[in-house]
Amino acid sequence: MIKNTELLFKPITIEDKEIITSFTLQGNFLNCDYAFANMCSWRFLYESEYAAEDGFLFVRFYVEEKGRKRLAYMFPVGNGNLKMAIEHLEKDAESKGYSLLILGVTPESKIKINALFPDNFTYLTERDYFDYIYLREDLATLKGKKFQPKRNHINKFKKRYEYTYMPIHQDIIPQCMEVERIWCKANFNENDRENLTNEHRSMTFAMNHFNELGISGGAIVADGKIIAFTYGSPINKNTFGIHVEKADIHYEGIFSVINREFASRIPTQYLYINREEDLGIPGLRQSKLSYHPVILLEKNAAIKRR
Repeated sequence: MIKNTELLFKPITIEDKEIITSFTLQGNFLNCDYAFANMCSWRFLYESEYAAEDGFLFVRFYVEEKGRKRLAYMFPVGNGNLKMAIEHLEKDAESKGYSLLILGVTPESKIKINALFPDNFTYLTERDYFDYIYLREDLATLKGKKFQPKRNHINKFKKRYEYTYMPIHQDIIPQCMEVERIWCKANFNENDRENLTNEHRSMTFAMNHFNELGISGGAIVADGKIIAFTYGSPINKNTFGIHVEKADIHYEGIFSVINREFASRIPTQYLYINREEDLGIPGLRQSKLSYHPVILLEKNAAIKRR
């Protein structure tokens, strides 16, 4: 039984990495939301907090709903009395004037909720937030007929440019951020200003705390400058998340190059690579599908009926 009458949440900080990852890295969740680097670098936007009680990690945060803030939770991670854990989330939500909303609920988690609370939750499928999950070996080798277009892009790039790959380190971070500026300029849309600003803030935090967050990444150098970079971090013991991938789009084929170069250097203990959501952006959806995900991870919003 959870010892406290209420869960004691605190803001997620870098100093909480050890305790949070003691749950997530041992868990079976493939969602990009469970990567500690994501939780921490996006905390400014979602006001993310966590509590660790009786074998479970609880995470709560705020999302926008019809122009207003709405309290939401992640599915609890851990081992113990799951029914009681979800009941405590419900009590916490009610204490703040909300009905319980759990986001990122996968089909497996949905089955667990329904078994414990039959007909008590309504589910909304959120296609724009499905995660694209690939075999690491597929992205690292691009073998087979289905990846022929990607190999063609890479070969065309190699014919035009001499390039080198280097791991991201402190000295090249300013050059990486310049690539991000070039990418933003090329892709700017007034409707996306706020999203791009938020992404830049998250990226700046991540780059300034690369080692503390447990992030690794790489960059491509051509024409004497960095023209692409990417980084990510572990989600669990067998799944690695790619959080950012940026490039100067004037170099045709560069995204295929940075994708494969980094994937080929991700440790082989990771069977899967999660390249996160497409956010409903048509071009991004097309790009992610073109790499043939082995799992298109369904995520739902679970809303407790009053």
